[in-house]
Amino acid sequence: MSEPLQPVIVGAGPAGIRATERLVRAGLRPIVLDEGQRAGGQIYRRPLIDDGRSYRSRYGSEAGKAQSLHQAFEALLPQIDYRPETLVWNISAPERGNQLDVLSSGVHRQIDFSQLILCTGATDRVLPFSGWTTPGVYTLGASQTTLKAQGCTVGDRVVFMGSGPLLYLVAWQYMKAGARVEAVLDTAPFTSKRHLLSLAVHAPRIVALGLFYGLQLQLAGVKIRYAVRPQAVLGKSQVEGLRFRRRALTGDLVETIRCDALAYGFALRPETQLADLAGCRFRFDERDRTWLPERDAFGRTSRRDVYVAGDGSGIAGADAAEISGELAAAALLQDIGHEAADATRLVATREAILRQRDILERAFPFPDDWFETVPDETTLCRCEEITIAEGRRAIASGSITEINRLKALSRVGMGRCQGRMCSAAATELLSGACATSAGEVGRLRAQAPVKPIPLGFGTDVETEVRT
Repeated sequence: MSEPLQPVIVGAGPAGIRATERLVRAGLRPIVLDEGQRAGGQIYRRPLIDDGRSYRSRYGSEAGKAQSLHQAFEALLPQIDYRPETLVWNISAPERGNQLDVLSSGVHRQIDFSQLILCTGATDRVLPFSGWTTPGVYTLGASQTTLKAQGCTVGDRVVFMGSGPLLYLVAWQYMKAGARVEAVLDTAPFTSKRHLLSLAVHAPRIVALGLFYGLQLQLAGVKIRYAVRPQAVLGKSQVEGLRFRRRALTGDLVETIRCDALAYGFALRPETQLADLAGCRFRFDERDRTWLPERDAFGRTSRRDVYVAGDGSGIAGADAAEISGELAAAALLQDIGHEAADATRLVATREAILRQRDILERAFPFPDDWFETVPDETTLCRCEEITIAEGRRAIASGSITEINRLKALSRVGMGRCQGRMCSAAATELLSGACATSAGEVGRLRAQAPVKPIPLGFGTDVETEVRT
């Protein structure tokens, strides 16, 4: 007699919702584990209690998509086992069986799964600069979450800095919410935006929206600067301004802008720690500048019964995440004997989106010369309070060429965040010191717990098995 199926989906963003929908249509009842309070993920995040704002005011041009996903998931609730505010912090190694360690309402639970779809999403990629740990400095994602979920802004006079489409979107959202946007500081050169001309042929709506956001910001008097490198955050106990350098036709210029908050980021970084703990094989992705779990076109990984979808399998945006969630669920169903007639169409649609994403990356390039302009005394690892100078000394004294060796000798990445915040910066620092690519210095191995959990949490333990 075969064991009963207990598929588990981790994450309830666009990928997780569409994967759930597909499994339910096939007659399965999945467990959906969501770290958030309500389904929607980061991009379509909802407040815990509706605050009277319309979908249009909260999500702008994406209001229709957000509402469709939220309504689809609400309709699924009677047919699934949905567990919000549940942190999955470990996955058993393949030889130890199919089991998750989760923390929910202060209770540690171990959940067996027959199949697992990881829709873990992404987080901001951040790089250090002088003053980046000053109170009032936020990531772009955090500033957007504050607006969507709490209905407030991170400051009254905000500067936005970094690279990527999210930079202009969040600045525009803040302007519409009534905050004074002092400046948008793009670290990419203006000449890189020429790539948007080729993107307009394939995705005119994306380019039109970007132009609309930029034009509205400029009409509102927002300063937009290109080829920016920050020099220092002004203020000790709170952000009071930012001094930065930018390239101009007449040479480098230094400017100072007063503000009470700074939001910054350099596109997104996939959350892949759970796939790593599950024992999945990884490959280096040049576009995302990170290691991703190996997967086929459907999302199957090297570990049988583990699938990946959404930005956790590679940054491609919300539309591609929905498709990849459907594909991962289709792969799961195929593997247990179901058909997936529309799989070829879904793969082709996602591939078209990925090609568009490639163009976007060229329009908003990563600042690979970043550490040439950052002072040595700048903090590299916040958790362990390691400076860039200490990282460089460890690299030189230990002849380090591999990221885990750097961790062992310097403690970079050993803190509470387990390298989630500093690993990208440490990789860039090490690859620059070795005059090699980011892929050649290896990847920081994931360690449980993947996110901080309270000490003493394991007093109550419950084990759920397939029944």
